[in-house]
Amino acid sequence: MSDARVALVTGGGTGIGAACCRALAADGFRVVVHYRGSEAAAQAVARELEGAFTVRADLAEPADVEALVGAIKDLAGRLDVLVNNAGRNRHAPTATMTLDDYDAVSTLARGTWYLTKLVLRRFMLRQGSGRIINITSVVGHTGNQGQAPYTMAKAGLDALTKSLALELAGRSILVNSVAPGFIATDMTATLPEAARDDILSRVPLGRMGTPEEVADVVAFLATHASYVHGTVVHVNGGLYGG
Repeated sequence: MSDARVALVTGGGTGIGAACCRALAADGFRVVVHYRGSEAAAQAVARELEGAFTVRADLAEPADVEALVGAIKDLAGRLDVLVNNAGRNRHAPTATMTLDDYDAVSTLARGTWYLTKLVLRRFMLRQGSGRIINITSVVGHTGNQGQAPYTMAKAGLDALTKSLALELAGRSILVNSVAPGFIATDMTATLPEAARDDILSRVPLGRMGTPEEVADVVAFLATHASYVHGTVVHVNGGLYGG
């Protein structure tokens, strides 16, 4: 086993997650690239990064979460940074959205909470140090049409950040959220042109952000920030000020 610090990025194979993996590796972390369905993408990211490895888990399944933590224990022996990035979404007005749609999205918060709990017990509390970074969203603060369960889940993760910050104060474990705005990813690429233009018209910087710009903030929180705790860092080009 290497003595390098270890970082887990959930949903690390694509988009913001992949950018976080690369940024953390550049800062010297051995990266665990988690994925649920994007195996080829996750493996491609891991091949780029020295010492990185992939682990599959469905965060909606407690047994998978437990196996994920066990695999990190076996393969790396420690975990210094947890980036809770994985998530899923469903689009529909509340009046027509189904319970299955809601349940599919609500596992975002439930799975993140359970993984964080296990990481704290298995690694960070024993090590006496750690960084937890929750990737949330501007829509958790502004709301968004057709995404009520998603906005609820993202707002819940910001609340989790604040609660954990109080619980872990004095334990040398820092907890923060990073809330991206309109970022150029595969998800935003599927938006109709009219919807994209409408959002961009409300961004003072006049452009979408990049996954790398979000990852830069994550890397700062993971490495250099020693007095940032329990806060939400907005990365949205001025779309929302918090």
